[in-house]
Amino acid sequence: MKRRGMFFRKALNFTVKLWSIFFVALAVTIIAWVLFTVFRSGLKAFSWTFFTESTKPYGIPDGGIGNALLGTLFITAGAVIIGVPPGILGGIYLSEFAQGRKRGNIIRFSANVMMGIPSILCGLFIYALLVYTTKHFSGLAGSAALAIIMFPVVLRTTEDMLQMVPDSLRESALALGTPRWRATFSVICRAAKSGLITGVLLAVARVGGETAPLLFTALWSDDWPFRFFTEPTANLTVTINEYATNSPFDVMHTRAWGAALVISIAILALNIFCRLAFKDKKGI
Repeated sequence: MKRRGMFFRKALNFTVKLWSIFFVALAVTIIAWVLFTVFRSGLKAFSWTFFTESTKPYGIPDGGIGNALLGTLFITAGAVIIGVPPGILGGIYLSEFAQGRKRGNIIRFSANVMMGIPSILCGLFIYALLVYTTKHFSGLAGSAALAIIMFPVVLRTTEDMLQMVPDSLRESALALGTPRWRATFSVICRAAKSGLITGVLLAVARVGGETAPLLFTALWSDDWPFRFFTEPTANLTVTINEYATNSPFDVMHTRAWGAALVISIAILALNIFCRLAFKDKKGI
């Protein structure tokens, strides 16, 4: 095969590099434009009452998103309680007890498939399992739907973090006569503690902006979310959907922008923290 000249190779390299820089700059510009729009429109809604008062229909003064904020915290906390423990245990099993086994490969493949499932299907599944059978929407159903989304993320992240722990730690613990389960939880998991926490935060960031599952499960309410287990529960994402698409009034649109800004800041902060934590974790 004829070898191409130096000029052609340098020209090709320059062209590819130029196009790469162009598309990266385009992506960054679009993201910056979206963030700028959200900040510019959302800051108009910020006030003390916006964060402390509950959502109210148009025409009633002093409406806010206090109940939606609290409901989002309740639903997310419930999802963490339901989805994180089995995700971490599953990741430990894949990393420490199922390496090279057919069963582990099946679980790993299934988790990868679950990560690609549209979130609306998770909401539909919980709707059929909990909402339809109990005849009412609830924050608990919303937590269950988000937990299904979180589970594979936590599982795969846990496996990756544990595999980054040097084998010398495992061998040292086992050489001292420590049982395998105790070495796993007391030595290996402790060494990967920062990475495990980072995986949980990544999963929280993953579900933080989900709307479709909550439309089928938690729905929406103007009340405070103190009937979390039996009544529709207010949350930020569905509130944004209601205010932005189902209301023709500018004041409701402004509140939707404000709620969108709150979610954007929270998810952006979580992602930045996770990136920094992963960067430190690579030094294991």
